[in-house]
Amino acid sequence: MNDIPTLYIVPTPIGNLADITQRALDTLRRVDLIAAEDTRHTGILLAHYQISVPTFALHDHNEQQKAEVLIGRIREGKNIALVSDAGTPLISDPGYHLVTRCREAGVKVVPLPGPCAAITALSAAGLPTDRFAFEGFLPAKAKGRDDKLQALVDEPRTLVFYESPRRVTDTIEAIARILGERQVVLARELTKTFESIHGLPASELLTWLAEDDNRVKGEMVLVVAGARKESDDLPAEAIRTLGLLVAELPLKKAAALCAEIHDVKKNALYKYGLEHF
Repeated sequence: MNDIPTLYIVPTPIGNLADITQRALDTLRRVDLIAAEDTRHTGILLAHYQISVPTFALHDHNEQQKAEVLIGRIREGKNIALVSDAGTPLISDPGYHLVTRCREAGVKVVPLPGPCAAITALSAAGLPTDRFAFEGFLPAKAKGRDDKLQALVDEPRTLVFYESPRRVTDTIEAIARILGERQVVLARELTKTFESIHGLPASELLTWLAEDDNRVKGEMVLVVAGARKESDDLPAEAIRTLGLLVAELPLKKAAALCAEIHDVKKNALYKYGLEHF
């Protein structure tokens, strides 16, 4: 624990209570107060690990008003832990206003690493993870949801969404309609007893969901393939040039010359030549 009074950002399990880190448990035991999204929900975790630190309700509806109260407690010398119902605080959970005000006020903020449903789903989805865009929950109303998806049509990064059971079918239908037949991975009930991770093209995933009502129950993460960038496709003129060059030169040299002429990737041209010439 720091000598300077501190706000600790403490991730908690997204399902399996064994997924909390030792550092998180040590921190929760040693702080003076735990600010929780739902004190009753957090109470289950604290009771499981026999932690008796007092809790303070901090949620979407009172955060802006209560942030100053918590900052006041820290200035009085108290250490406070911020937790959400599950996962890492601020990731589609309360805490943004508190952390922002703490930083503005010069209050020390220490983040702990730990569980996050978005990252857990992404790691098992089998889609590119070198670049991704976390979009949280889509708007609840159909128009807002469709407008948001339309704005993401050309996004090349893998997309990650949170979704509720009652909206997931409509959301996947909208993905198929607006983004097209992309691979969509539905990660449901992660780390829990009935965990399932299933990926299919969007319309096929809809059919799969309709086959069993249990497949639309529980906490859900959707991982969606990003748009294929047009730059990944070789221009027709470059392919034509490559064909002409290959007739007279070794493929490797032909690809290098063609890449220089058309300003495209040599490796892509070489691969294309291996497959087509």
